[in-house]
Amino acid sequence: MSETFRTTPPEQQWSGSNGYTGSHSENADNLGSNEAGKALLVGVLGGLLAAAGYLVFQRLPEDQKDRLQSQAKQLLQERIGEIRRNFSI
Repeated sequence: MSETFRTTPPEQQWSGSNGYTGSHSENADNLGSNEAGKALLVGVLGGLLAAAGYLVFQRLPEDQKDRLQSQAKQLLQERIGEIRRNFSI
């Protein structure tokens, strides 16, 4: 590369760093840990809701369980059919 395209002054030595003094990387670390905390919270809440739903389902009478299972199977079959139509599988 010629000196006419140099981005730093000629008296300054070239550096492999991007010019940030570390505050950027600290912010990125904090942002990453915040995102991980949020993901963990969502996972725990999802698990609690699933467990509560399972407990409610177990207390239902057999005829209501059968009805819910058949509705879930029908919904799943419709979604699979829709995906196959969309992707021409």
